[in-house]
Amino acid sequence: MRGTGPSFFDGGRTILSGITVAALFVQRGGVYWDQPNVDPWDAERDARLYAGPWPVVAHPPCERWGRMWFGSPVRPDPSRFRLGDDGGCFAAALAAVRAWGGVLEHPADSHAWRAHGLNTPPRSGRWVSAGLWDPGWTCYVEQGHYGHLGRKATWLYACHVDLPDLVWGHSGQRLDPVALARHGYAKARRSGITGRIGGKAKKDTRAATPLPFRDLLLSIARTARAPLAERAAE
Repeated sequence: MRGTGPSFFDGGRTILSGITVAALFVQRGGVYWDQPNVDPWDAERDARLYAGPWPVVAHPPCERWGRMWFGSPVRPDPSRFRLGDDGGCFAAALAAVRAWGGVLEHPADSHAWRAHGLNTPPRSGRWVSAGLWDPGWTCYVEQGHYGHLGRKATWLYACHVDLPDLVWGHSGQRLDPVALARHGYAKARRSGITGRIGGKAKKDTRAATPLPFRDLLLSIARTARAPLAERAAE
C-alpha cells in the first residue's frame, strides 16, 4: 500500500542519499544502538533537537500519555503528574516524522493521538488516514506477532513512506504456564506473561522492542520520500 510518499526508488534513482535512519528517543545500549546505518538519539543527545536529514523511527516516551499517566494505580497522584506532560517529546517526534518521513510508535490507546488531532485506528488492523488534513497514516498492530512476550498493542503513525501490509489482528492471549498451574486462569490472566518477572526487569521487558519489529520499522522508514529530505539532498 502506498502512503503519501512514493517508493524508495524513482526511475532507478535512490530518493535519499543512503539508507541511514535516525532512531529518536531510544535507549543507549538498546536495540538501535551500534547498528549499521542507524543514527541513535538518546536522552543525552535530546531527540527533540533533531533537524534531519535522515528519515526517522521515533519512540517518544509514553508514561504521561498512557492509561496510568497519573502514576501508580495504588496511589494515584494527579496533582503530581499532568496528562501529556512529556516536555514536548511527542510533538517533536510527530514533527520529525512529518518533516523527514518515517514512522512513530506509541502504545495503543495513547492519549497523544486525541491531543494531536489524530484519528483512532481500528483494532482489526489496517492503515487509515490520520486525519482529513494530516499527511500521515495510522494503524493498530500487536508486537506479539513480531516476537514480544506479550501482545503489546501498538499504534503507529507513518508519513511520506510506503505502507506495508502488517500482521493484523490479535496475536493471542499470553499466559505464564507456571502461574496458570499454580494459581489458575483468573490470576494468571491478571498478572500476564511477565507476572513472575520482578522490579525494573518487568518494566524493561514490557517496553522492549523485539528485533523483528525494530527491523520492520526501519524498513518502513527507509522507503521515505519527504519534501525536506529531498531539499536537503540537493
